[in-house]
Amino acid sequence: MNLQCWAKAPASDLTVLAETAEVLAARSAVQRAPVTLAVSDRVALGIATMFRSPTPSGLVLDRFSRTGTADSSELLDAIRTEQGYASAEAHAVLHCLAGWVRKQLYVASSRV
Repeated sequence: MNLQCWAKAPASDLTVLAETAEVLAARSAVQRAPVTLAVSDRVALGIATMFRSPTPSGLVLDRFSRTGTADSSELLDAIRTEQGYASAEAHAVLHCLAGWVRKQLYVASSRV
């Protein structure tokens, strides 16, 4: 499924780190966090911007960070690949991007 991010510009690195920390804390505070508890569109673009690179997965993130559009399966695959090489902190940030993707899929399926 094609995803569309409506933000016009990515969030700064500091905003990305602050909002991902807030989302992770909120999700861990409840036993079953709702799928809609995810980072904002600007932060999703900011995360993709942080992890773009010339690797195949990095190119998927680069395209998403520039255009705001991505195939959900490709984006989730790219996130999983990047998590395999990431530090614990980077892994958590990428987890938040995957949560944003899952939220978009949930919202889209709710409209049908």
